[in-house]
Amino acid sequence: MNEHNSIKQVFDFNRENSKGCLIGYITAGDPTLDVTQKAADALIYGGIDILELGLPFSDPIADGPTIQAASLRALNAGTTPMRVLETAKEIKRKHCNIPIVIMTYYNPIFRKGLNSFLASAKEWGVNGFIVPDLPVEEAYDYKKTAVKYVLDTIFLAAPSTSNERLPEIVSASSGFLYLISRLGVTGANSTIEESTLQLIRRFKPFTAEKIPLAVGFGISQIDHVKKVIDAGADAAIIGSAFINIIQKNIDTPNVMLKELEQTAKELKKATHFER
Repeated sequence: MNEHNSIKQVFDFNRENSKGCLIGYITAGDPTLDVTQKAADALIYGGIDILELGLPFSDPIADGPTIQAASLRALNAGTTPMRVLETAKEIKRKHCNIPIVIMTYYNPIFRKGLNSFLASAKEWGVNGFIVPDLPVEEAYDYKKTAVKYVLDTIFLAAPSTSNERLPEIVSASSGFLYLISRLGVTGANSTIEESTLQLIRRFKPFTAEKIPLAVGFGISQIDHVKKVIDAGADAAIIGSAFINIIQKNIDTPNVMLKELEQTAKELKKATHFER
């Protein structure tokens, strides 16, 4: 993997240009892997900086109704972990400068074999993993293998994460730290709570000069992106808003792709900041 498409360099480039990063999440295989590739194209043309591909799983613990429904559609279409990696490979072949992060629960990795799965991921262009059900305290073997294959390990922190535990999570993370903006599950919100902005301001001293801080869960609109970036976040993660566009336009793919690209373009504009 060339250094020019590393997660770190994407964050560095955006920071130098007074922008936050826009991370776009879609569930791989929803409604088909062919559509996933086209949706990824649309989001990248629209300006997302990092693509996050969700590996569909039958028993998600962090996903709200939107992503659960997307996972079900993907599983029903025959999506498997290895086919997700193959899809990542095809996307990376076309968009070599866009980092790809896989979000998956640990079970699919364990079943495929830790070394084998991460080796394939690296070979096929994946840059890092988010594993929501893998706490730092239980991640030694995973981290060791990820380091071996130069894959970023992106841990999550939440409103319930204490200031005492946060440094351990920060030091174990690479790529970026994923800040869950609220307790509960994923899903688009109509407003950004003041508590989310306060949370960013609480976490920022722990991540500054160490690792980028990316904020997800409930961020879906232009003003949401602007507010979290202005509060000090280095990236906004958008998922359910994009998946809603896919779900709404399953029978009209051309409309879907146009709306995905336009929405990404508008959200990316909101990442400009003055600090």
